[in-house]
Amino acid sequence: MKQQRPFSYQKVFVIGSGFLALSLAWAFYNAYMPLILGDFIDSRAIRGAIMGLDNLLAVLLIPVIGAWSDKIDTRIGNRLPFIVIGMPLAAFSFILLPFASVSTFWILIFVDIIFLLAMTIYRAPVIALMPDHTPPEKRSTANGIINLMGGIGAIIALFGLSTLYGINRTYPFIVAGLLLLITFILLFFTVDRKPPYAEKAKDELGEALASNSFLALFRLLKMKEFRGHLFVLVAIFLYFIGFTGVESQFTVYAVEHLNMKESTAGFTLGFFSLSFVLFAVPAGILGSKWGKAPSMLVGLIVQPIIFISIPLIPLLGSIVPDINQVLLLQVMLFLGGIAWAFINVQAYPLVADLGGKSKIGFFTGLYYLFSMASAIVAPGILGLLMDLFTHSALFYGSAVTFVAAYYFLRKGHHLIK
Repeated sequence: MKQQRPFSYQKVFVIGSGFLALSLAWAFYNAYMPLILGDFIDSRAIRGAIMGLDNLLAVLLIPVIGAWSDKIDTRIGNRLPFIVIGMPLAAFSFILLPFASVSTFWILIFVDIIFLLAMTIYRAPVIALMPDHTPPEKRSTANGIINLMGGIGAIIALFGLSTLYGINRTYPFIVAGLLLLITFILLFFTVDRKPPYAEKAKDELGEALASNSFLALFRLLKMKEFRGHLFVLVAIFLYFIGFTGVESQFTVYAVEHLNMKESTAGFTLGFFSLSFVLFAVPAGILGSKWGKAPSMLVGLIVQPIIFISIPLIPLLGSIVPDINQVLLLQVMLFLGGIAWAFINVQAYPLVADLGGKSKIGFFTGLYYLFSMASAIVAPGILGLLMDLFTHSALFYGSAVTFVAAYYFLRKGHHLIK
């Protein structure tokens, strides 16, 4: 009789705490770093380009580090060496960011790059801990727990840490950095050095063959019969430009255009994340009934309508002086989070289905490539529109990307059917 390998939901929750801390740090960084950069740089395009640096590092380094952590074998296992280096370094550099911001621009950039590199070093290994400790039949449930904790981390960042930011700019960075350190300690003393479900990496020849097959499959997207698949990926690239641009530039819009307090701006953005977490499961259930692409198309119709409406709120305020503009903006963002749930919850399963069982890994790689590549250029593109036109161009430009994504997704889905 085959011996049952150990499994513990407690370890899944500890691993999820690592994802919670990671999501918390990223959500707060994306919301407030553009405002800190604003102390040195007026151009929203340049600020956006700097904000895209983390995504560039992710595209270049995360696959390499992830593969490296599959292969190495040390006394503390294969994932922990990266976590031991990355998490404490990320924690200390994150704590230093607000102090660097009152120094010189180049000291701020130096600390920022250290933080981004540190986060990149441990991101893939900490996420890979889940399948290392979880049997295949329980991974969907475990992944749901981890993603839920990631959503909670974003909510804590935008609601809780934003409140601290209003008291003192350094407090939320210190709290988030300490949380990263505590999470690191939990992970270090909880995860297995030799996880029960970790598999040996392929040998060098196998990796080379996989690389060649990946390039060959990528060329398939140029072929006529795979045009629908390409259109779906283009749609994902486009709407992620709109989403990431708003995520990274919203606080700039709220502070510079609406004269909102910095802490209130981050708190207001939290309503988008809150509704996404609340409606992710219902959106998934409806997607199962309606179909993945039809559900995404609904979201791609509603999202641009919401974004186009947001710049009209100040105009409405001038007509109806007694209206609470901040509350109305929070309501609109809450509705936007629901629309985003309809889009984003279905996206990866749709792409994973494109290749059938034999090409799931390939299309998973393409999904992250197209979505993360858009995040490199999005903050700069939307920031440039804000520079050239007005702050409101953030939402109008984002709306255009969702409309274009609707076109490509509908056309691609029609070609695949």
